[in-house]
Amino acid sequence: PDRGMPDRGMPDRGMPDHGMQSGGPPHHSSYHAPQDSGPSHVISGGDGPDVTVQGSGHIPQPWTRFDMVQLPQPLVSPMLQAGFQAPSPIQSYSWPVACQGRDLIGVAKTGSGKTLGFLLPAVAKILNERLSGSPILLVMAPTRELACQIDADAKRFAGPAGILTALAYGGAPKGPQLGDLRRRPHLLTGTPGRLNDFLEGRMINLGDVRFLVLDEADRMLDMGFEPQIRKVIGHIPTRRQTMMFTATWPKEVRRMAQDFFRDPVEVRIGNADELQANADIEQEVIVCSNVREKESQLVNCLRKADGQVIIFTKTKRMCDQLHRSLERMGVKCEAIHGDRDQRERDMALGAFKSGQSKILVATDVAARGLDVKSITMVINFDPAGNAEDYVHRIGRTGRAGRKGTAITLLTHDEGRSAEQIVKVMQKTGKPVPDNLARLAGTAPPARDRRGGGGGGGGRSRSRRRSRSKRRSRSRRRSRSGSRGRGGKGGMGGMGMGGGMGGGMGG
Repeated sequence: PDRGMPDRGMPDRGMPDHGMQSGGPPHHSSYHAPQDSGPSHVISGGDGPDVTVQGSGHIPQPWTRFDMVQLPQPLVSPMLQAGFQAPSPIQSYSWPVACQGRDLIGVAKTGSGKTLGFLLPAVAKILNERLSGSPILLVMAPTRELACQIDADAKRFAGPAGILTALAYGGAPKGPQLGDLRRRPHLLTGTPGRLNDFLEGRMINLGDVRFLVLDEADRMLDMGFEPQIRKVIGHIPTRRQTMMFTATWPKEVRRMAQDFFRDPVEVRIGNADELQANADIEQEVIVCSNVREKESQLVNCLRKADGQVIIFTKTKRMCDQLHRSLERMGVKCEAIHGDRDQRERDMALGAFKSGQSKILVATDVAARGLDVKSITMVINFDPAGNAEDYVHRIGRTGRAGRKGTAITLLTHDEGRSAEQIVKVMQKTGKPVPDNLARLAGTAPPARDRRGGGGGGGGRSRSRRRSRSKRRSRSRRRSRSGSRGRGGKGGMGGMGMGGGMGGGMGG
């Protein structure tokens, strides 16, 4: 098959030069300065989401059908064989822009097909122009799970065309990862921390990178990775094509786009300025009188589930407790959190993805980027820490056009969490139940919403320090609690075993 890319009147603009990122003022991107803005097109999505495309110069038409797609056949064939009927909206609009060599910002919800949206145009250029070097394409992601998911997609859809891949993430030995890098892969997917470790140890060289992708940029910044991201980018040639994909559009992400992008095209699927959840997900909230009722409601929810389920907890301790309790009741389940080593996490995710386990208990960070189409239900046993985390949690279901259900269990003292859920439900066009609205009305005033001068960076660092202190206290309590219980913890010890065992023996 022809590995080339037909031109059809779409001139290749070449690699944008990002030479002004160090020294001198940063480039002001077209979307950022209204007086210089290029055309902005809003396309009504009909039954789908509205699409906004904005940028200077010629912006190509979307490739809405596979017979329009101007990608090498070895990249299109695996998608057709996998049963893809048509490119997703983010793919339709991103592919032609990226294939022109333009910098690209994609703002779209999780589960929208954005991984192939950024992978395939870069891979097409590598094949078409027979680019040499290693790595040529660098993708940064916030968590190892998302990095592994991206790598798996690359192997599946670009591997048949001869693309080699490698991974770099923390929590695993460096030796095997460096061994993969010595094979000179085309694509390197990594987390900012491990990439920095390799760079500081002079173990990798990013001088051949021609394509840079920041995936889930909002989450990377929220997790405090901005300094590491900037250090990594400092090792990459300024003459490159840069793409960023993000589910939300806070000011920190806009600032990074302003610093590192040259004349980008922005493709926005739906209203990403708002914390808007996937409309295909039914959101339910069960208000419980106490923790014991919350445990009982969890049993009922699991009985109703007709597919795979993720249960989210706030702490690693509760994650382990729920896992042990379900296992004692004869329910096959897995658990992942930050204290588990990579081998344990890989085994747990493998069992869940293969369908051997119906239930996965997880903390927020551990399940970030998890893409399992058969997840039909998300249960928030503990509420998310903020509205963004809530949207990302429930986004594990309802993926690739499927329907899903998200159930949050709240007690009467969780008015702040109720308030955040109400806002998301309202922005997504979901009706708010009366009992949830009443609970949201009990939320105390938000003490941390005061305005003030200065940039967002200081407040972000303060929030990160606070979260770090809370995690440290939580770990100390967890260790202390474990010693006090003598290992007997879990819901069985709280009177829950009989209920779940009776209902979920199979």
